[in-house]
Amino acid sequence: MVDPVLTELVQNGLAEVEQLLHDVVQSEFHPVTETSLHLVEAGGKRIRPLFTLLASQFGAEYDREKVVKAAAVVELTHLATLYHDDVMDEATTRRGAASANARWDNSIAILTGDFLFAHASRLTADLGTDAARIIAETFSLLVTGQMRETVGPKPGEDPVAHYLKVIEEKTGVLIATAARFGGMFSDATEEQVDALRRYAEVIGAAFQIADDVIDIASPSAESGKTPGTDLREGVKTLPMLYALAEESETRLTELLAGPITDDELVDEALSLLRKSSGMDRARETLQEYADRARAELGKLPPCAARDALEELATYVVARTR
Repeated sequence: MVDPVLTELVQNGLAEVEQLLHDVVQSEFHPVTETSLHLVEAGGKRIRPLFTLLASQFGAEYDREKVVKAAAVVELTHLATLYHDDVMDEATTRRGAASANARWDNSIAILTGDFLFAHASRLTADLGTDAARIIAETFSLLVTGQMRETVGPKPGEDPVAHYLKVIEEKTGVLIATAARFGGMFSDATEEQVDALRRYAEVIGAAFQIADDVIDIASPSAESGKTPGTDLREGVKTLPMLYALAEESETRLTELLAGPITDDELVDEALSLLRKSSGMDRARETLQEYADRARAELGKLPPCAARDALEELATYVVARTR
């Protein structure tokens, strides 16, 4: 963001959100505070609060207290899902540190996630019944997306369509709610709130597609991440699904049959994927998502926040090049 006024507003807002996150997880029972702060203090981009703060710039009346609370609600909900996801995935690390389930155990991780959900609900109660209904619907979709991913596509179902529905529910809907709250608590019009919600839902899914591409395409020196993480976990992402749709009984299909634990085999799979048409098709899909997001921005009035959201749509594509 190049607009200094918007930059200062967002930085100050994020600082307030950060303070609120620390405040709400305090408990008279110290172990609860310790485990809750584990991920709060582990870092993260705070993408969801950022969307709430940017979306709050389109209304006629900015309610700072409610916007900050709403931003904290979506971030607490997001953090809670991470605790539960790590248990389901049997993860050992999260954001460069030991995951809660590895540092303590599964029960502690699950209970900590529940604790964060409870405090997200408590904050939402201060925002009114509409906000409470929206976050409840959002949570329902988050669970549905996780269940859909766990069960997998039905026989005869298009794996690509299934995957895109999963990332819409698991990633897109919470970012959409973040932006929706920002518009609601700044008195934006109904049309503007809907445009912000649709923009954020699409761009949220686009971020996941971009991560899929980066996990294959970018060497660790460039991305800061170890490539092939999805291969090691046996997760079939969009480039893999596109590649598998066009190939049968090949070395790549053999490698993608399950998790890969051998580093040499991971490197082989990465090399084959980088040469496959799956990468090109995934990038084309990513561009389509970015274009859809930009179309929603056209329904919003020109301002620095819209420019920032426009740049975000450009960035989500550019980071995969």
